[in-house]
Amino acid sequence: MITLDDVTLTFPDGDARVTAVDHVTLAAPDGAVTGITGPSGSGKSSLLAVAGTLIRPDSGRVLVDDVDAAALTPREATALRRERIGIVFQQSNLLPSLTARDQLLVMAELGGDGRRLRAAVRERADELLEEVGLAGQQHKRPAQLSGGQRQRVAIARALVADPSVLLVDEPTSALDQERGAEIMELVARLTHERGTATLLVTHDLVHRNALDALVTVVDGRVVEPVLAPA
Repeated sequence: MITLDDVTLTFPDGDARVTAVDHVTLAAPDGAVTGITGPSGSGKSSLLAVAGTLIRPDSGRVLVDDVDAAALTPREATALRRERIGIVFQQSNLLPSLTARDQLLVMAELGGDGRRLRAAVRERADELLEEVGLAGQQHKRPAQLSGGQRQRVAIARALVADPSVLLVDEPTSALDQERGAEIMELVARLTHERGTATLLVTHDLVHRNALDALVTVVDGRVVEPVLAPA
């Protein structure tokens, strides 16, 4: 589970500061996709960055499995992110020279015990790729894959460490409606099967049926959650 408790984040703006996240309290339960929507510039991506320990908030707590990430040192926050948080960015950010399988294997090199993790990931990589619908595609490089397939690789990569929290930023923004629906359904299925606490930023409410709950962010503040229709 991930909980943001009275979180505020500001950025310098000349002699003043602009508030990107304004006293936000939000809980994303295990095994559910909590969607975050709102107008452009409303603070959605900043909120996700705080949840992912990529930015330390000015105040408030960010609880990941009851660990307050906002109170950790940068090194400790990096370790927490590596072990417990999977992140899927708006762009797939795949390394062009690596195959789909190697995109997953390289995550082991970022860990503290590369050799052991690399061996474990090598055993699981093809299984993960099959789980996201890419069986038989493990040897292809990003240029040989469609946009939807690249996003699937990015999702598999985020799951390598078996995180308890999954953060997904605008996964359908570069996809047509059909491919976007497939990605949203995939994220929902993996969330429910794995029991992850998933926060997903989206501007495209045509796919809201894939969400378990939806909150709206306006001027850095969160509107009360509304359950998505079944």
